Amino acid sequence: MSYPSPNPMRSKLRQSSHQIIAYAEDLGLLIIALSTLIAVGFEIAHMINSRTVTLADLLLLFIYLEVLAMVAAYLESGKLPVRMPLYIAMVALARYMILDMKNLDTWRLLGIAAALLVIAIAVLALRYGHNRFPYRESDN
Repeated sequence: MSYPSPNPMRSKLRQSSHQIIAYAEDLGLLIIALSTLIAVGFEIAHMINSRTVTLADLLLLFIYLEVLAMVAAYLESGKLPVRMPLYIAMVALARYMILDMKNLDTWRLLGIAAALLVIAIAVLALRYGHNRFPYRESDN
């Protein structure tokens, strides 16, 4: 059984659309990276103006650093490791819990702790799955 030859126009359209999407991804990553750097600059300016460095400032800078690392990892490999956004979520929840500890009621505090536990278990499950069942070269 013979298959019809691929339409050259369709193939060219598919290639062009793939290239446009790749440019859009790169533009989006550039916007995310620049926005994160601007936010880092504002945070540093805030620390300089207030002449103090608090735990909240450090945790926020750490979140910004994780976002930049995620962008760099995506640019380097073309793939986004699922664990990186989970790490960012864990730091953000821990930051929220640490900074608002006095204002949180018991149920909200337990909810945040449970969310952190679920995310930590998800990270462990992903790491276990990746180590136990690694990708084949053809899957990459």
